[in-house]
Amino acid sequence: MEFKHTSVLLDEVLENLAIRPGGIYVDGTLGGGGHSYHILERLTEGGRLIGIDQDTDAIAAASERLSRFGDQVTFVHDNYEHIAEVLDELSVRAVDGILLDLGVSSYQLDNPERGFSYRTDAPLDMRMDRSGSLTAKDIVNTYSQEELTRILREYGEERCAARIAANIVREREKSPLTTTGDLSRIIRASIPGKMREKGGNPDKRTFQAIRIACNRELDVLRDSLDSMIDLLTPGGRLCVITFHSLEDRIVKNAFRRNEDPCTCPPEFPVCVCGKKPKGRVVTRKAIVPTAEELKNNRRSASAKLRVFEKY
Repeated sequence: MEFKHTSVLLDEVLENLAIRPGGIYVDGTLGGGGHSYHILERLTEGGRLIGIDQDTDAIAAASERLSRFGDQVTFVHDNYEHIAEVLDELSVRAVDGILLDLGVSSYQLDNPERGFSYRTDAPLDMRMDRSGSLTAKDIVNTYSQEELTRILREYGEERCAARIAANIVREREKSPLTTTGDLSRIIRASIPGKMREKGGNPDKRTFQAIRIACNRELDVLRDSLDSMIDLLTPGGRLCVITFHSLEDRIVKNAFRRNEDPCTCPPEFPVCVCGKKPKGRVVTRKAIVPTAEELKNNRRSASAKLRVFEKY
């Protein structure tokens, strides 16, 4: 299956990265190389791009797509949470820009064997890095009812989390849950008919929650943003595209904290904590897709871009 993924908010990313022709850039979620291709087009001979992805299929597809750029691009199979170690191994001390596109690629969603989609019956997998050991199957078959409830409530904002978790536990006692279809049937049986009629596909929230847990997506994002800002050169920018409110909240709060890190009580006349701003939030409001982009790519509907610039 060909690795296809339409680059979301492409023009907005290119504008807000403020690309320096001779700069060094990191695409922390390389995917098929869509954003990276256009970044590389804007680099001169001295410029460089480092593409990181935990999906080997993505690395293979991007390597082919970006082959014309030769040694200007470096491919790394890893999770962006290790960006500091990756750059250290490459003897790179600082970079001029970092991009994260946190969406699941169309390839991952549409490839049944990856187990991300509730639209086809497939093995329960959901690993972005297929060398990892934990799968969605492991989560639904071994996690406690309490932990499943927490995951569905926190990561999926699922109102029927407790009922779905209870039914997962009851059904797995009869036989293990092995496919996306098994999980989908339990979800639909757990949500009252009136609730199923509203809010789109009833599977969406639970599948999102289990995927996030399987890949530690929110923990990785939360733990990486500060170090990414530290790795920027003065004037360098961090651009992050999120696709749901949980991610967006983490990015927004991290950017605000790095812009205004003071922890002094509000009644103090002057700051005494000594914490200095690392930069400024470029995007007071998140940038969202244009009407034209929404028309051409329905999967961009929930995308939000936020940008931070290092002092």
